[in-house]
Amino acid sequence: MPNYKKIHHSRARFLAGVIVVMMAIFIARLFYIQVIRHDHYLALADTEQTRQWVLPSVRGEIYVMNKGTPSKLVLNETVYTVWADPKVVEEPEKVMQVLKKVAGGNLLNSAEASLKKTKTRYQVLAKKITHKQAQLIKKQKLLGIGFERGERRVYPEGELASQVLGFVNDEGKGQYGVEGGLNAQLSGKDGLIKTVTDVRDVPLTIGNENINIPAQDGKNIVLSLDRGIQARAEESLKRGIKKIGAQKGSLVVMNPKNGQVLAMANYPSYDPTNVNQLKDISLLNNQTISAPYEAGSVIKTFTVATGIDRGVITPQSTFVNTDRVRIGDYVIGNATSTYKGTRSMQFALDKSLNTGMVTVAKRLGGGSINNSRNIIYSYFTNKFHLGRLTGIELAGESPGTIISPNNPEGNAIRYANMTFGQGMDVTMLQVSAGFCSLVNGGIYHKPTIVAGEINQFGDYVPADRTNSSRVLSEVSANTVRDMVHRAHYATYQTNKIENSRYYLGGKTGTSQTIDKKTGKYTSEQTTGNYLGFGGEKYKTPEYVIMVQVSGKGMNLTGGAHAKPIFNDLSNKLNRYLKLKPKG
Repeated sequence: MPNYKKIHHSRARFLAGVIVVMMAIFIARLFYIQVIRHDHYLALADTEQTRQWVLPSVRGEIYVMNKGTPSKLVLNETVYTVWADPKVVEEPEKVMQVLKKVAGGNLLNSAEASLKKTKTRYQVLAKKITHKQAQLIKKQKLLGIGFERGERRVYPEGELASQVLGFVNDEGKGQYGVEGGLNAQLSGKDGLIKTVTDVRDVPLTIGNENINIPAQDGKNIVLSLDRGIQARAEESLKRGIKKIGAQKGSLVVMNPKNGQVLAMANYPSYDPTNVNQLKDISLLNNQTISAPYEAGSVIKTFTVATGIDRGVITPQSTFVNTDRVRIGDYVIGNATSTYKGTRSMQFALDKSLNTGMVTVAKRLGGGSINNSRNIIYSYFTNKFHLGRLTGIELAGESPGTIISPNNPEGNAIRYANMTFGQGMDVTMLQVSAGFCSLVNGGIYHKPTIVAGEINQFGDYVPADRTNSSRVLSEVSANTVRDMVHRAHYATYQTNKIENSRYYLGGKTGTSQTIDKKTGKYTSEQTTGNYLGFGGEKYKTPEYVIMVQVSGKGMNLTGGAHAKPIFNDLSNKLNRYLKLKPKG
């Protein structure tokens, strides 16, 4: 007869053993999960429960001056990016239906495929939708759909100062102009939120590792451009170019008292709002800083300034003009051959005699241009900052080229040509900034496009301006200014100097260009330039203007084609600035 009691105890022990083994396995597994694999599963939990969002910084807005008061020129418009968490989305078909209806052209082509990536937590479905569109989508209460607030750049005044401003691309980065040159200051720094969320990605207030870093918005930059001067500059340039039939042109206006740029104009131009429709990308460039060229006879003002400051000439100094001067095997001539004989340096500047400028170079070297090269190079590059980056706060500036005397190519022939603006490449901004020092009493001010900023309280804070240096004695600069004043009227109005109601001055420049086929200068295509100043009599000038006009296969001159644009704008500025006429 079976011993049921013994069998019962045996089964009990077996069951107890099974339970002990199972408990051991459970405890081992628990130990493995909670201790050995703790970090792994904690990370998985964080992935499921913790979300993070970038807090986009707001790009700083751009202001210009309006008769001394900052005024907005570039604005921000709030837009939204629609994103999805494919793991949470329950109705992808409905999501697509709503987005197609509301977002329209802002819906990405990849949106439907993105919703199928269920192993991911973040997929962008639409970009740059308006506030109204975002509200319509939110009303549908779509699970797993979120929104990121952003900004879209708005240029309400279209082409005004477009090559100065630049634009912001689809990635939010500034390109060209101020947008590119000051992108870091304008962009600011994005913030971050990291927190535990519920099933609908609503942030909860629990969690020891929550992160909340506020975004730092970009700076609101105030440009030195004056809206009224900029508009008038563009108007004068466009009208002048169309009148003479030129293909393109550029213009700079500066304040010689502090180096601030008051206007930069280029024609043709473009609208930053429609930059994606632009066919000619060269229009994005600001030619006044990015296109070095041989500026021609406007450089004679710098040659005369160097000679006067070194004490080797005065306006009354004379030389014998033979209309030809030989430098080694090279013969330099004047544009016209009607002024032979003994002439003054004032006359040489008035009539733009190349032989007069070569004479200055010789006298700087004690009769030898070889001995004057270091002096000319020092004045042109170190004092007047020609052929060097100015450091203006704009993207795309080019330095140009002035060959050093230490370079084999920096020979006497080149330096003779440099005295009248050939054999050297400079930008319009370099020439304008250097010219300011010739007419303001001898002080070089580093050119700037930034007047200051608007702080967090909405107050205008002017920029600190300390980068200035004396490059000419005051006596020398005043002498040069008077010579340029007389040269302005010498071409057409020599008898009206004393009757002028304002104090104006300027110099023409007609630049030969290089034939790409022969590599030599050609007279079949020339660039017209004019460089001048204006203001009230007996006072430091209020403005400096430089004009350049050009066209393929066109012979354009400084006097006939560029100077009328200067005159037109000068008359407008005299009225706009309310300068007081005298005489």
